[in-house]
Amino acid sequence: MTTQPAPLTLIDRTADIIRVKIISGELTPGARLSEAALSEQLSISRNTLREVFRLLTQEGLLHHEPNRGVKVALPDMAAVIDIYRIRRLIECDALRHADPLHPAIARMTDALTAARRWQEHGDWRHVGTENMVFHSALVELADSERMNRIYRQISAELRLAFGHLNDHQMLHGPYIEKNAHILELLLAGDNSEAASAMESYLYLSERTVIAALARHQQASQRAR
Repeated sequence: MTTQPAPLTLIDRTADIIRVKIISGELTPGARLSEAALSEQLSISRNTLREVFRLLTQEGLLHHEPNRGVKVALPDMAAVIDIYRIRRLIECDALRHADPLHPAIARMTDALTAARRWQEHGDWRHVGTENMVFHSALVELADSERMNRIYRQISAELRLAFGHLNDHQMLHGPYIEKNAHILELLLAGDNSEAASAMESYLYLSERTVIAALARHQQASQRAR
């Protein structure tokens, strides 16, 4: 008998809303969060919002500064390396065992189409958002709600890690066609090749983000 996942609490639902704001790029690294504004916007009490803040701080998405409030965090080098290690485990495995008729493939296709449309307009923030949608849909190929939740969390951390890069065209541009290639392999039933291509893709993306983080750290040290 299949067990249904437990219903989400108000805290869980609100945390998901803030994660989505981070994944979409609406909340950026360093942005300060106003208790008053957010509690009114989300129609929740400040006490509930504080519990949400505590949860997201534990996840590394927010950072609390005594007497200064809460701001959106910026992942460090160790976090970036760990994020990509988890991504390789989840995404490559999902591709290896995917059914080419899985409904999530339609969502991957739609995200790729939207990314190309935003590319034509030169809107790289929205290209990045559609890239996140593509990969979230890819994880849905595994048919695991628990895995989807884990991936939503690290997707939010990953979007924050992208804050180290000033050139979002350089970050997101090359991956549109890489996503298209992986989708083509998947539709052709070449699951192993799709997983192999994804592994190479993620190593390249990891190196790009880590290099940007290293430059950011060097610049911060010179500014001191």
